[in-house]
Order: sequence, then C-alpha cells, then structure tokens
Amino acid sequence: MEVTVQWIRTSWTKESRGGEAAARRNAVPVGFRVPPMSPAVAHVVRMHESDGFDPFDGQEDLRKVDVQLREDKGRLRVLPRVQPLFAIPPRPRRPPAVRLVPGQWVRWQLNYRFSSAAGVRGWSYWLDTFNIAYGPVEADVFLSPPTVLVDEQGPVR
Repeated sequence: MEVTVQWIRTSWTKESRGGEAAARRNAVPVGFRVPPMSPAVAHVVRMHESDGFDPFDGQEDLRKVDVQLREDKGRLRVLPRVQPLFAIPPRPRRPPAVRLVPGQWVRWQLNYRFSSAAGVRGWSYWLDTFNIAYGPVEADVFLSPPTVLVDEQGPVR
C-alpha cells in the first residue's frame, strides 16, 4: 500500500480567538511539502499559539496517527478517529469514510475544544488536518487543492 500521510495539529487558547492572534492562527497553512521518509511514517506538523504558530515538523509511526487506513479492491478507505471522547463538539453523526483510487488525496479537518479538570485553566483548542494521498505523489502534493475535502469542524464556543 503506497500512502502518504501528513498530520497537522494547530493548538491555541482563548488568547487566539480574536484580533491579530486569531488572524495569525487562521492564516496557518493546511498543507506542507512532504519530506523524504519511509512508507510506514507520517509527516507530522505542529503549530502552537505559544510559538506564534510557527510550524515544527517531525515524523510519527503511521500506526500512531489517529486515522484508519484500509486498502480494499484497489481503493484506500480513509476515516480519521475522533479522539478523545470527552472533547467538544460532540459528533453523533460522522461523515462516511472516503474511498480513494490511486492518484487521489483527501484533506479531512476536525476541531476540538477542551476544558481543564475542575475548570482551573481556560479552554484550549485543536484543529487536526489530515492530508492523505493514495499512490505515488510529488513532495508538493498537499499544496494544491485536494481531490476530496471533508470539513468536520463543529461549533466550539
């Protein structure tokens, strides 16, 4: 199975919910060039409010990425897992899995809001973007529009 996975996580607090900080957060890329890596590894990019949303990239074992990938009859079935279960927004009905043919790719976005135990600290937020391509691709594949876009973002006030 030839799959390229890029997992981008952007995280912030209420400090970046408005004004200039929100503008910086909203301007972060949703796709990056993919570095050379082994087939069993995902390209992981993290952007945090505390770092001014500068991207930091690394690699992660594909089995540790929160997405189900299954090849069947020449198609790749893609369905991100929703983790953790205590986050907001609730997702009682999720979009169906995407089935890609070679040469296609999907961008799937999910957002979350978390509160601290006992409400001691304020809320924190995540946006997970999964860019997943099936078959051989160029390093800049995720800089172009996706074949399939799934926006599973919900209200996180």
